[in-house]
Amino acid sequence: MDHSQINQNIASQLKAQRKDKGWSLDKTAQATGVSKAMLGQIERGESSPTIATLWKIATGLSCSFSAFITQQGESVKTDGPLEQRDIKRDPNMLVKTLFPFSQQTRFETFEITLTENHTQHSEPHQAGVTEHLHVLEGELQVAQGETWHTVNAGEQFILSADQPHAYRDNAGMTRFLDIIYYPL
Repeated sequence: MDHSQINQNIASQLKAQRKDKGWSLDKTAQATGVSKAMLGQIERGESSPTIATLWKIATGLSCSFSAFITQQGESVKTDGPLEQRDIKRDPNMLVKTLFPFSQQTRFETFEITLTENHTQHSEPHQAGVTEHLHVLEGELQVAQGETWHTVNAGEQFILSADQPHAYRDNAGMTRFLDIIYYPL
């Protein structure tokens, strides 16, 4: 999927998610923390959101992040990650979709790379969402509420993602798996 197809998919998914809820752009802006103007530009395909903005939108709409970056019915190969999704790139955060959200399992899986001691803050997801983190290389610091936890390469951490949380690269480059579970 090329950059224009990704933007088109994001635009159509945003509009569909918003319409399914019966929300106006105003209501969607309130729920996501993204301005009405920016949401309108994204829906019209005039603007490409950053990864952080797309997470805010997915969280506010109570839907999966991968719904925006994978096409409906797109098949998933099990022998490697899906191609890199080149949405408007945050310079110190790279996200690869390994498995898009599945209604059957209620999971989606990403490989995330943070560089340059970058800190990525995330708004709370809907109630009951957990993130199962496994650090592949580097040292990840994870904030759950106000408490920071250090997770080294080869270690795991389960994050209650229905509260404010953050991730920080503490090694200059940290790569980890993020398996997100969405309850019913």
